[in-house]
Amino acid sequence: MSDSTAARPASLISILAIMCCLALFLLLVYLAYLPNQTGPFIGDGIRTPAERKLKLAELRANEAKQAHSYAWIDQQAGQVQLPIERAMELTVQRYQSK
Repeated sequence: MSDSTAARPASLISILAIMCCLALFLLLVYLAYLPNQTGPFIGDGIRTPAERKLKLAELRANEAKQAHSYAWIDQQAGQVQLPIERAMELTVQRYQSK
């Protein structure tokens, strides 16, 4: 009796097909998950830590000025900018009156 379920060696075409599928998979992983390489930084020109620190200080000063001052946002619509403390007081008054 011959055993027809004996293991046969894999054919060369099968091995090449498996290797091509693996290469295609690795290429897709490379394209999907690795970050794109970009050129040199061209943002607003801030490159040194001292320049970044100066820009951050300016940003925080502007934010503090806006957070603690009155200003018109849209005068025709009646929208104003209030200091944070005053806005919180008005909100508390509104909820206490209900």
